[in-house]
Amino acid sequence: MRYSREHKQETHARIVKKASVRLREKGAHGIGVADLMKDAGLTHGGFYAHFDSREALVIEAFAHAMDRSTDHWRKIAEQTPPEQRLATIVDSYLTRVHRDDPGHGCAVPALGAEIARENPRTRKAFAAKLEQMIDMLADQIPEVSRKAARQQAMAALATMMGALVLARVAGSGEFSDEILSAGRDAVLDRAASAKKATSGKAAKAIRH
Repeated sequence: MRYSREHKQETHARIVKKASVRLREKGAHGIGVADLMKDAGLTHGGFYAHFDSREALVIEAFAHAMDRSTDHWRKIAEQTPPEQRLATIVDSYLTRVHRDDPGHGCAVPALGAEIARENPRTRKAFAAKLEQMIDMLADQIPEVSRKAARQQAMAALATMMGALVLARVAGSGEFSDEILSAGRDAVLDRAASAKKATSGKAAKAIRH
């Protein structure tokens, strides 16, 4: 039976979406092609009608997950005053809900350590999406230079993602909650200090 191009595209998108969730839940090597296809309601034999290799599916799946995270942050930013955007994004990221549901959360803390050991093609694709996330977050940091905003965004992401990984390792009790809270405080205290330093330099320049 031959299917239309639209049907194939819809099927392809469904496979990527399902795989994106399962890979974040089980890890890049924790689930095989047969199981991924079964989750999408298809046979193992149909895999190569959609992807050249398992690697190609993995790249598309984590790209899908990272795009969803970036889009989510963008929607938050659109609904929040500029000076509150970073804090709101951080608060939405370092939560119990996100900690306890890796399958629908950010791909970097879920898959980053594994991707770092993948081949150059996979790492390059991952790094490109990571840079997009950094640029998007930097857009939400007002009143500083672009270079400073990017540096803050990198530090914020590293802290947020590291805190989430540690919180998941710690489980779901009080200790884990403390890690999430410490991560939030670290990001926002750094942002406040950077803003204060920038304001101080501006005021000093005006006086002189």
